[in-house]
Amino acid sequence: MARKSWIQREKKRQKLEQKYYLIRRSSKKEIRKVHSLSEQRKIHVKLQSPPRNSAPIRLHRRCCLTGRPRANYRDFGLSGYILREMFHACLLPGVTRSSW
Repeated sequence: MARKSWIQREKKRQKLEQKYYLIRRSSKKEIRKVHSLSEQRKIHVKLQSPPRNSAPIRLHRRCCLTGRPRANYRDFGLSGYILREMFHACLLPGVTRSSW
């Protein structure tokens, strides 16, 4: 299980990303429209003004049950480890275990 502080930090990043989403989107649209380099630099400085943790690239997908940051499946929102346990416990319908 992940540390609770890491999970809380991730939640804080998600809130910041939602807060600054419109600012980032509008400034990126402005950069595409402007052709002069000086204007692009001014807009780029404006784009860098929000906090770093508000950038969407800093978000990390985590498992809903354990908080594990790696090997997550988008469709289920679970890590591969938990999915495997659920397969073996027959909790997911339509999934067959592989054995050889």
